Amino acid sequence: MVEIVSSEFVKSAQSIDDSLPSDLSEVVFIGRSNVGKSSLLNSLSKRKGLAKKSSTPGKTQLINFFAITYKNIDKYQLRFVDLPGFGYAKVSKSIKDDWHQNISDFLVKRNSIRVFIHLIDARHFGLDIDMQVNSYLNSIKNADQNIVTVITKMDKLNQSGLSKLKNSIKSNEKFNTDRLEFVSNLKNRGIDKLNQTIFELIFS
Repeated sequence: MVEIVSSEFVKSAQSIDDSLPSDLSEVVFIGRSNVGKSSLLNSLSKRKGLAKKSSTPGKTQLINFFAITYKNIDKYQLRFVDLPGFGYAKVSKSIKDDWHQNISDFLVKRNSIRVFIHLIDARHFGLDIDMQVNSYLNSIKNADQNIVTVITKMDKLNQSGLSKLKNSIKSNEKFNTDRLEFVSNLKNRGIDKLNQTIFELIFS
């Protein structure tokens, strides 16, 4: 089993222009505000305070870089990149437009991105905004990039809700992903499997 043995916050950036050099493979985390990105980063790294959680949706406005070291037999280095959440931020239209342009530029032009992690709340699968992001990622990804869709907050579903979710995923013709993972940060379910998936996609 692979595991993260070192994780450190490195830098925040406003855009690709003031980002770190593209000298390591990167895993980008993108999702709606309050979908659990910070919690997932903390669960993957087993560090509660690695990514700062906020009770205010949309508060994270910067591109945050984290240095990550995986260990299998040897040690392998990469970066996690936490992008601003979308959907809730209460800011002016001009500022929101700037954010969207900065994020789009980063996703398209950042040649070190190897994996897009798109987080979707288990209770709200199929929202237009998530399907638009899914379609956008599929339209921009290169041959050496993969999309991993992570369904979060699985602990919020009962058996009936789980069956409804799986049917919704199976029947949604607009949804297309390379890998599909189910996690619960609260119950620590699916975290090791997701770490294994990330490791395999980059280092195998």
